[in-house]
Amino acid sequence: MSEQTPVTQASSQIDHLLNEDRRFAPTAEFADNAVATAELYEHAKADRLGFWADQARDLHWHKPFTEVLDWSNPPFAQWFADGELNVAYNCLDRHVQAGNGDRVALLWEGEPGDERRVTYAELTDEVKRLANVLEGLGIGQGDRVAIYLPMIPEAVASMLAVARIGAIHSVVFGGFSADSLRARIDDAGAKLVITADGGYRKGKVSPLKPAVDLALGDRGTGVQETVEHVLVVKRGDNEVDWTDGRDLWWHEVVPRAAAEHEARAFPAENPLFILYTSGTTGKPKGILHTSGGYLTQSAFTNKVVHDLHPETDVYWCTADIGWITGHSYVTYGPLANGATQVLYEGTPDAPHPGRWWEIVQKYGVTVLYTAPTAIRSFMKLGRAIPKQFDLSSLRLLGSVGEPINPEAWMWYRKIIGGKTAPIVDTWWQTETGSIMVSALPGVTETKPGSAQVPLPGISIDVVDEDGTHVGNGNGGLLVVTEPWPSMLRGIWGDPERFVETYWEKFQQQGYYFAGDGARLDDDGDVWLLGRVDDVMNVSGHRLSTTEIESALVGNEAVAEAAVVGASDETTGQAVVAFVIIKQSYLSAHSPDGLAQGLRLWVGEQIGPIARPRDVYIVGELPKTRSGKIMRRLLRDVAEGREVGDTTTLADTAVMSVISAQVK
Repeated sequence: MSEQTPVTQASSQIDHLLNEDRRFAPTAEFADNAVATAELYEHAKADRLGFWADQARDLHWHKPFTEVLDWSNPPFAQWFADGELNVAYNCLDRHVQAGNGDRVALLWEGEPGDERRVTYAELTDEVKRLANVLEGLGIGQGDRVAIYLPMIPEAVASMLAVARIGAIHSVVFGGFSADSLRARIDDAGAKLVITADGGYRKGKVSPLKPAVDLALGDRGTGVQETVEHVLVVKRGDNEVDWTDGRDLWWHEVVPRAAAEHEARAFPAENPLFILYTSGTTGKPKGILHTSGGYLTQSAFTNKVVHDLHPETDVYWCTADIGWITGHSYVTYGPLANGATQVLYEGTPDAPHPGRWWEIVQKYGVTVLYTAPTAIRSFMKLGRAIPKQFDLSSLRLLGSVGEPINPEAWMWYRKIIGGKTAPIVDTWWQTETGSIMVSALPGVTETKPGSAQVPLPGISIDVVDEDGTHVGNGNGGLLVVTEPWPSMLRGIWGDPERFVETYWEKFQQQGYYFAGDGARLDDDGDVWLLGRVDDVMNVSGHRLSTTEIESALVGNEAVAEAAVVGASDETTGQAVVAFVIIKQSYLSAHSPDGLAQGLRLWVGEQIGPIARPRDVYIVGELPKTRSGKIMRRLLRDVAEGREVGDTTTLADTAVMSVISAQVK
């Protein structure tokens, strides 16, 4: 973009300043044994709907579908609508009936070191008993159940039991406050809450039942009115208050329940879950997903992207079930595929910073799927920690949650993957339900930092403000141009907001707009540039925070960086960077002059226009408990404003420390 280009015309063009030319093809051995082949792309291109019908038929349908997609009332899609299935049956019963009941479903590791191995037969038994308990409490098809649990096997069993009886679950992350929990319970109109006394986090019990009691009490608008019962798992042994008639202990009612429960068939469009995601208005959006299409795409993508061989792999997705990644790639995808997976209760650094690598070594994990934030935090601690453990079982690595910068990608490949494990960098959202853009590990030549290509059967484009394709080498707005099976079916109770939020911008073309910026490289591969809201306008140039953060992390001193645009009288917006320095660097160098050195470094790497006005060296960054950096709060600091709402942060004290460092 030239200096003369009017900013108004270039509002969706995002300037690209960082180039990456490293390439990594899969080994011949990996490619020969890979689940996915290049033929999948050809099949999907020749007959997209026929392709998805074939994937759906890998599931068990009580009543087979005859219609694949009904798109007669866009943007409200219906997939496989005349078919009937039971989601829990697909994740459990059919594996037992196929003779795999003794296969381990969950290798559970508690933070204190306790462990459980739960087979498919055992998990099926628990889910059947729990389904009988739920029905005994009056829960049936279409009723909503809130789940507020730590990462314990009962969390997975709860989701599956709710699905088994055709009810709708709303999982609320166990770190959310009583007010956040209350807002979600009220919006969904939940009849039941499933919780635990507490769960382990960083070496101590984090209480959960007390937060539920607070949430159901008077929060200023009266007591909560839809919840009839609270089912409580005993995990932390912390003291809890008890409301007779309302509260029930899991260990008292579930084992006593009948062991037989028939999995009834429900229509493919029967709602499966509501998952709340933060909205710009402050009111959480309840993203609604249904059954047949969602299970089809989450099972298919788990199989081909994670190259899942259920008989031999030990798979580990580190996400909490409170997020969409935990729904699709901890509960539904892996269990539908009959996989054996690790489930870990605690944080990566408890009781020591090598805990994750200890777990990989202990269980022989072969496939690891985690977030760039975690990878960068391990980079910060240094390679000496993972080098203490045998990670040779790992054959595939995955990244999810936000764009991964090339240096973190390379560190992940080299230090964790032993320079051979392919990396699948996946783009998708709560709203898309399943992975949309990713390498297929046995097919794609991977590029550090690129999400690469739409999966077979998925139609993606990068367009300008008018919906026109930007062409290779250019940046713009990422859109999905055709309906997909696991797409959200609406926002709970608010169809107008659904249309307005996701479909209004490109209503004429019928495109779903994700809110993310992206560019297409010269090969047509997709590079994510972060939320469009995080794009900065510096002297008429639209710059991506992702690229500048990547340049900073490319410096030998930097472990992690967050960049924001702050108001500036001269340039409109100025680049302000907050960086965390690697411990290995600090032990050998003085930090004096480092901030100025990093300013110059960015100028050298991607051009003077991107050079930060200010670089602040900080100890931590403000992150939500799912690991996302809250740049909004950093913008407040950079512009000298009072810091906004910090209730969703994993550590609410971080912002006061950063504010003190900046002043």
